[in-house]
Amino acid sequence: MTSLLRALQRQPEYVHVLLNPFPIYGLAMGWIGLLIGFFLRSRPAQIATLVLILISAASAWPVYEFGEQGYDRVLSMSDEAGQAWLDEHQHRGEQLIYFFYVLAVLSVIAIIVPIKWPKTSLPLVIGTILLGITVLGMSGYIAYAGGRIRHKEFRTEPPPKKPAPSPR
Repeated sequence: MTSLLRALQRQPEYVHVLLNPFPIYGLAMGWIGLLIGFFLRSRPAQIATLVLILISAASAWPVYEFGEQGYDRVLSMSDEAGQAWLDEHQHRGEQLIYFFYVLAVLSVIAIIVPIKWPKTSLPLVIGTILLGITVLGMSGYIAYAGGRIRHKEFRTEPPPKKPAPSPR
């Protein structure tokens, strides 16, 4: 087990690719479940799916961190168009990661606050539904660029122009 962890530590780009479905697919499943729980007016279903949304949104953090760590290796193995898509993917991730964190915090609030103030449940769930679909769209926007880094068959348009470098 420790050899596996050491191997994964040496290949952060692999861990990034391994984990990146969690914020997207987990969030999609949680969002659908929350929508169903909302229409059924089932607080237990809402809590279960809010937990799934929390885990999915919070999983964006390790995906982002491993992506940052693996940037140089992926850059070195990509062609020129792939490098442009990698920079675009990184730029989008850097700009939008905070929305995942806000969604995670909102889902915690939507779980805990209605315990003390039950009337807050409805607006918090609606807010989570609205922010959840927005963040899900952002996930697709980030992944769109990421999928074109190494997959030439997905490149149906010219690579993006290099974004202005972000301060590190």
